[in-house]
Amino acid sequence: MKNKPNLMLLIILIMFPQFVETIYSPALPNIAQAFQVSNQQASLTLSFYFIAFALGVIFWGILSDIIGRRSAMILGLFTYAIGAFMALLTKDFNIILFARVVAAFGASVGSIITQTILRDVYRKEELGYVFSIIGIALSLSPIIGFMAGGFITKGFGYHGVFMVVLLVAVLLSISIILLLPETKPQLKRDRPKVGVVLLELLHDRIIWLSALLVALFNIMLFSYYSLAPFIFEHSGYSPTHFGYSGIVLAIGSLAGGMLNKRLVCLNFSAQRLIYLSSFISVIGAFGVFMLQDSLWFLLPITFVLIAFSIAIPNILSQALIKYRDVAGTAGAIFGLLYYTLIGLGLIASGWIQDLGVVLISSSLLTILLAYTYRKYLP
Repeated sequence: MKNKPNLMLLIILIMFPQFVETIYSPALPNIAQAFQVSNQQASLTLSFYFIAFALGVIFWGILSDIIGRRSAMILGLFTYAIGAFMALLTKDFNIILFARVVAAFGASVGSIITQTILRDVYRKEELGYVFSIIGIALSLSPIIGFMAGGFITKGFGYHGVFMVVLLVAVLLSISIILLLPETKPQLKRDRPKVGVVLLELLHDRIIWLSALLVALFNIMLFSYYSLAPFIFEHSGYSPTHFGYSGIVLAIGSLAGGMLNKRLVCLNFSAQRLIYLSSFISVIGAFGVFMLQDSLWFLLPITFVLIAFSIAIPNILSQALIKYRDVAGTAGAIFGLLYYTLIGLGLIASGWIQDLGVVLISSSLLTILLAYTYRKYLP
């Protein structure tokens, strides 16, 4: 394809939202102490982040079908930088919450527009393989984010974290301006009818099943990000020690990504892989529930990461295949569905404050949904 972008640049962009969340996670106890708020209130910053992220997904996805992928990506990263700058300067926890909303709204471009670009430039038979490679690359995000966040929080507090993510947003914006070509197809209709696409997706069972599955696997993962820092703190460990847990997560993610890539090459269908991942998540969830009073819970949490790394690439690669001509808008609506569900799930997770319970309930639901998913896509 004439305007095919560099895959490495796309990988970095799709890693961006996960990186800026994992680097932030070790700073949650520091934020709770600095602003004199409860653990539940500090965890709300992550929950609010995902709800705003969902709104950003619909906005940037539709905008990318109007003004193009490249321009929308630049505007989104600029918005994220504004949010990070606000959080860096404020001394008011309510402003922190608002800044996180602004940042999340902007960060969503890394997810929705990068996925849209991939669907622009790769055909159906290539998407599963490309997403499996991206799944492996995403396994690096936890170790980079957690370890960086742990060291930065210990040395500079939450201010250092916000400074780093601001710098990352600026550098990525410059890279987009210099290196990313426009990939939006030249279609006869320049602006898709959002209402028509919305109604079609809302009546599509596969879209709803896919959104619920994506949400549940993400709730399991991000519940760890929001609740585990306090488990470490209560056990007498520092943010740096929590940062080291990124190594364990990376091992699980990398193992899942490599396994997924291998099984895709062996012609395992996406439906079988999603079903397999749901069973793996149940094993990990019950292990965490039994061991979460000690750091041994990090061993079964790797099963949750393996499941996540297998499930997500396969769900995302299949969900919107028949909506290629309105990829930005359809991806935006799909993203709005699952990110809203993630945000609501994380609000519940933050108030429950029990990682094992959250993981068990979420993983059991994935079993049911994955079975239903297989029935519609045999």
